[in-house]
Amino acid sequence: MPDESGDLAPEWTILSNNVCGVLHGHRDAAPLAERFERLGWRSRSSSWYGYEVGTTWCEAELEPIDGQAVLLNGVVDPSRFDDLAALLDRFGLSYTLELYDEEGSLLRETRG
Repeated sequence: MPDESGDLAPEWTILSNNVCGVLHGHRDAAPLAERFERLGWRSRSSSWYGYEVGTTWCEAELEPIDGQAVLLNGVVDPSRFDDLAALLDRFGLSYTLELYDEEGSLLRETRG
């Protein structure tokens, strides 16, 4: 896998959040953030229980929500939406992932 470490590319920093998902079966965001970090993504604590993970094409918050799930929301290069889904598949996660346009309309949804 190519090294994609670094800050989110400038063309994506101007976007509002365009990706949202739920990672099912996890109560804690820390182990999920560690998985991203092992692949060269940036990772930092962003709240008591949440983490921010990012690379040049995606930056997302991982925040535990009620029950056994972690919310993922942030910005993704729309052309890399399938790459994000493939990464979640690679992690063996059960998830729902949605991509929105600049007006907030749902463009795509995928489940794993």
